[in-house]
Amino acid sequence: MLRFLTYSIIIYINSFFNRFDNSSIKCWEVFIILSRTKQYLRKNGYFYKKEYIRPLLTPDNIYIFRFGRDRLDNRLIIRYSHKWTGRQRINEIDLRLHKQKHPRIFENESELLNYLEGHLLKHEAKVRAREAEAEKENKVSDGASK
Repeated sequence: MLRFLTYSIIIYINSFFNRFDNSSIKCWEVFIILSRTKQYLRKNGYFYKKEYIRPLLTPDNIYIFRFGRDRLDNRLIIRYSHKWTGRQRINEIDLRLHKQKHPRIFENESELLNYLEGHLLKHEAKVRAREAEAEKENKVSDGASK
């Protein structure tokens, strides 16, 4: 009987710590977000600039990540706070592409990167199509004037 109680207590304690470890994975997401996002942007030829802000009136810290090819007009805003253990907890991830006023809010980095991959590729295709049309118009107008 004593062995059974000891064994059940050990299982209960292990399950408690396993739940604690699984929840702490999200705590370190700020560093993971930064590294994976930086890798993705570097790979696709984007430049970036980062800033840390600590507002005085709120307990949240803010990490602002500006990126773009020619101009830094896209923003990734990460609001995070600290747990009582000192670990970081992400409260909100906002993405504002092309100076949007209303952000897209994501819960984790994988959703953010999936959206970036799809949207940035579509946006680049539109920009290339506009550039190609502008070049065609320039060639036609140059050819007609000669």
